[in-house]
Amino acid sequence: MAQFYNLEPGRAKLGEGPLTARFRLNKDYVMSLTNANLLRGFYMEAGLWSYSGNGGTTTASTTSMEGPEQWHWGWEAVTCELRGHFMGHWLSAAARIYAQTNDVMVKAKADTIVSELARCQEANGGGWLAAFPETFMHRLLNGKWVWAPHYTVHKLLMGLLEMYQLAGNRQALSIAKGMADWFYRWTSALSQEQLDELLDMETGGMLETWAELYGITRADEHRKLMERYVRNRFFDLLLRGEDVLTNKHANTQIPEILGAARVYEVTGDERFRRIAESFWTCAVTKRGYLCTGAGDDGELWMPHQDMEARLGVGQEHCVNYNMMRLSHTLLRWTGNPAYADYWERRFVNGVLAHQHADTGKISYFLGVAPGSRKTWGSETGHFWCCHGTLIQANAAYESQIYLRDGDGVAIAQWIPSVAAIELEGVRIGFAIEQDSQQGLYPMNKWNVTGMKAITEVHRPAIPVTRPDRFLFSVKVSCDRAAQFALKLRIPWWVKERASITVNGILQQDVPEGAGFYKLNRMWSDGDLVKVELPKALAAEPLPGSPDRYAFVDGPVVLAGLTDEDRLLVGDAERPESLLTPDRERNHSWWNAGYYKTKGQSANIRLIPLHEIKDESYTVYFQVKAAEQTAQ
Repeated sequence: MAQFYNLEPGRAKLGEGPLTARFRLNKDYVMSLTNANLLRGFYMEAGLWSYSGNGGTTTASTTSMEGPEQWHWGWEAVTCELRGHFMGHWLSAAARIYAQTNDVMVKAKADTIVSELARCQEANGGGWLAAFPETFMHRLLNGKWVWAPHYTVHKLLMGLLEMYQLAGNRQALSIAKGMADWFYRWTSALSQEQLDELLDMETGGMLETWAELYGITRADEHRKLMERYVRNRFFDLLLRGEDVLTNKHANTQIPEILGAARVYEVTGDERFRRIAESFWTCAVTKRGYLCTGAGDDGELWMPHQDMEARLGVGQEHCVNYNMMRLSHTLLRWTGNPAYADYWERRFVNGVLAHQHADTGKISYFLGVAPGSRKTWGSETGHFWCCHGTLIQANAAYESQIYLRDGDGVAIAQWIPSVAAIELEGVRIGFAIEQDSQQGLYPMNKWNVTGMKAITEVHRPAIPVTRPDRFLFSVKVSCDRAAQFALKLRIPWWVKERASITVNGILQQDVPEGAGFYKLNRMWSDGDLVKVELPKALAAEPLPGSPDRYAFVDGPVVLAGLTDEDRLLVGDAERPESLLTPDRERNHSWWNAGYYKTKGQSANIRLIPLHEIKDESYTVYFQVKAAEQTAQ
């Protein structure tokens, strides 16, 4: 069924570096939110908490540390119909952080919250659990508008299931089973027509939830519940090859497709694999995408290969995150490295670009139009859906790096890290390190390695100018010699041919271009693989607008520091005729992706999109040759 398999949780860990700093920023935020505020809506619905200002008596205090000014607001406000959605995101993030760090404080906090949710479920009668009343579900059946209760429940259920799977909390599974009982009874009374109407009202990833639960329990009721949430009105059109996405709410469909993918994995029914693959064809292959990987703007799918008129609000992070999840699923099924390339594009220019590098705050949307700005949500005042997917995404970098297959191990993403696995009784370790002086290392700042490079004169000299390549080393450790294949992804952005050595011996058969390069040999403890990935500055056309370009430096999308739509004069086929390196080194690190225009009537600077904070910026520029402008 699959070409690749994920490692078991906790087998891979991040190495020290810029991504570790981003991870810790996210972890600190996750741990900073109080239990009382996370649980407030659930307590209120279960009758375990109420608030009446000063208590309704003349003797009560008129001030309170638990007053509304300390509560969660925005989409988590007790007055918002979507309240409670963030709890599921939080549980997923906490489970993933624990799997990565084994931090007992994270687990203790998450376990406490799960136990309190169980108390709320018991107070509700043992089945229903949400931060809103059951009547919201009945309103759906009566055709009355209510804001996405299924979506909210899905987030909670997935958080509970991940607490069980990643953090070993069996109580979380028990809560999920109780919720499944409620939904099984509720849907048992519905006709197929009623179910079809229900599934058209943003059910989020409920199908994935039930498929995941069925995969755990193999209970007949959970299989039937899964089958009831199959949205055939949507899936049948996809299988017929119709475009059912353009101008539709982008993040409504992707969770349903992730559900179809999970149904395939737990049942083996090939129809659901075809559904997922047909969606990818419609959403990505035929539609095309922006330099960031996005095919959506302002939550709507843009038309096929025609996107300039839609560059407004920008890509939504929930879409970004869920498309990354889908691309990873398709990578596992097919072994096709193009899906890993897509994931990398979305990660570097999505996940990292939606998070403020200093504060950890998140942006709902990420624009690429002239004069775009990032709008940052506050710590407790917004709680957009993307707030939740950002804390999940920034808790799980390591899960995409290493994959298993029948021959051995694949490195799908070039992220400094370590991994420990067992192959046929042999314990094998991998350590990926990145050279930040002889090669590029985006987002790098002050570090000891850099300080030694500029202070110790006996070390090899660093390059005179900024390197044009990424350098990685992979150290293999094993308790005895072992035969296996190590597959190394050569990314889409590589220039010409990657250079790979094993214990100093250059591999002569590395092909040009992207793909997986396979090293099948007898490995010994201490073997060292070095990988050199040369990159080039490139100009990528906007789908449907061949004279408008974004500049991409390796995997990094560049953003021009201007609030205007700029015309650049030069040759887009030779982007070095338009851009020149700028501020290439700062103290002990290279500024990867820093450029400025040259030869223009007024020149501007460009920096990586993921480094933009509060500046106005532009990503796509009209580019014309000098002779065209003279005409």
